[in-house]
Amino acid sequence: MTKRDYYEILNVSKNASADELKSSYRKLAMKYHPDKNPGDQESEAKFKELAEAYEVLSDTNKRSMYDRFGHQGVSGAGGSRDINDIFSNFGDIFGGFGGGSIFDDFFGGNTGRRRQESNRRGTDLRINLKLTLDEIAEGVEKEIKVKKLKKCGKCDGSGAKGHNAFESCRNCSGTGEIRHVSRSMFGQFINVTECTHCSGEGRVIKDKCDECHGEGVVKGESKIKVSVPAGVSEGQYIPLRGQGNSGRRGGGSGDLFLYIEEEKHKIFHREENDIYMELDVSIADAILGTETIVPTLNDEEVKLTIDPGTQSGTLLRMKGKGIRHLEDHRRGDQIVKVNVFIPSKISHKEKELLEELSGSENFVPKSQVHGKKAEKAHKGFFKSVFG
Repeated sequence: MTKRDYYEILNVSKNASADELKSSYRKLAMKYHPDKNPGDQESEAKFKELAEAYEVLSDTNKRSMYDRFGHQGVSGAGGSRDINDIFSNFGDIFGGFGGGSIFDDFFGGNTGRRRQESNRRGTDLRINLKLTLDEIAEGVEKEIKVKKLKKCGKCDGSGAKGHNAFESCRNCSGTGEIRHVSRSMFGQFINVTECTHCSGEGRVIKDKCDECHGEGVVKGESKIKVSVPAGVSEGQYIPLRGQGNSGRRGGGSGDLFLYIEEEKHKIFHREENDIYMELDVSIADAILGTETIVPTLNDEEVKLTIDPGTQSGTLLRMKGKGIRHLEDHRRGDQIVKVNVFIPSKISHKEKELLEELSGSENFVPKSQVHGKKAEKAHKGFFKSVFG
């Protein structure tokens, strides 16, 4: 299914400021919030769509990637997240007084639970993913090993020895909140904060799991397969939702970000989607012309024609032999820079031949010297080069 444009979803222009994005998101999210439209699947779908669009456009790096490459440039961002993830990650947009949410005021509900989940959410992880130019040119599927915090298998992430291992928090009487009442000449004010003793859960563990010691997570390692599209660049990243550290005691998992690191190639260097290489040719081949075989990224050997009279520094373009574009199947080109090889040592016979050639006006750079100056120049040209 074709995705809608993120700017269109948020009803803003492509040069909208951060404040304009936030304002529009607030307005539309309030309109389509599931608590305001109970049972309306269309509203819930629009709410998720808004959250996905805002997640991308509110992040400077993601927005830049989206502006350059469209949806392909931010593949995996937000699309598979559930409603609770959206609440926990975007609640700060609606932040009000006392650390609450504007959703609390309008809709009530179990926002305390959402806040607890957010507090226990696992941290994000960042890994550098090294890729060769060959892998970047064609795209590749990689399997990577990630060391991270995983849900404890013994207690299923609860941190406790069974369901009866919990008791109500005495500090907050099981509410998960502490209320502070203050009075002034203007009236009574109530400030509600999260209970620090139970982290807002309303309960504490009285009998902790022996494996994770009450944390609900243990150190482990996961193997993750990732599909890298062709045409990615150094510094770009691939977000893998929910593949970061697991959250404490049932909290949601963080995300894993794979940052692209381009390995140096022994022959080629890259400029956007074009690749460059240098080719040494002899003086004779440069003058007479020749055909030679050059390597390409996909190990194919291609015949390249060197035209007669090719100058050192000439750039020869091989169409479609570069790197595939990120968004489509077009390819960049392979650029071959010709370097005319001049030997540092020659035999006596070779020297005589060259001195004989130096008498021909074809060996005089006419664009630089004329007349008598040319006569002197061509007599001394080879002598100055070879001694």
